[in-house]
Amino acid sequence: MSGTQPSDSGPRDRPASGSTGPSDRPGDGGIAYSRPPYDGTGRSILAGVLIGMGVATFVDETLFHQLLHWHHFYDRSTPTVGLVSDGYFHAAGWLAIVGGLFMYADLHRRHATVPKRVWAGGLLGWGGFQVYDGLLQHKVLGLHQIRYGVEILPYDLVWNLTGVLGVLVGLFLLRGAPRAIAAR
Repeated sequence: MSGTQPSDSGPRDRPASGSTGPSDRPGDGGIAYSRPPYDGTGRSILAGVLIGMGVATFVDETLFHQLLHWHHFYDRSTPTVGLVSDGYFHAAGWLAIVGGLFMYADLHRRHATVPKRVWAGGLLGWGGFQVYDGLLQHKVLGLHQIRYGVEILPYDLVWNLTGVLGVLVGLFLLRGAPRAIAAR
């Protein structure tokens, strides 16, 4: 099958399998088919964002909802509704983690993982979720507060500022040229 296009979607930076010279396909100028190396920069960031968001939901759900009993995902109804909302929230977080890990595994299989971008995405996902949760869910929508029966301002400041710090560190890690694992 000299000169035919490969059927898989993996990376190609060499002539097509079995090709030893120019292709016999009409109109290709006698050049063997070749794909450029796969650039996993964007997918590395997205995988990190999904994993970071999932970790943030896992920590929030496990620590603040289950262990400390400070709040539920939705506190504007009965405790039963709060528990059900926690279950959906927990499931959504795990779906984000699983999706991110599948993307990461695919990048690793292609030798296209950009570790610095995965970490950047993870911090952006975690910090972005913290800020989204603290501002939109806590303040704008009023779904729940971090804690009840206490002065809330210190909790809000710590919650939101740690999220902003995560976003800033993630943005800092995005600086510089990306280097995939295969390029090392």
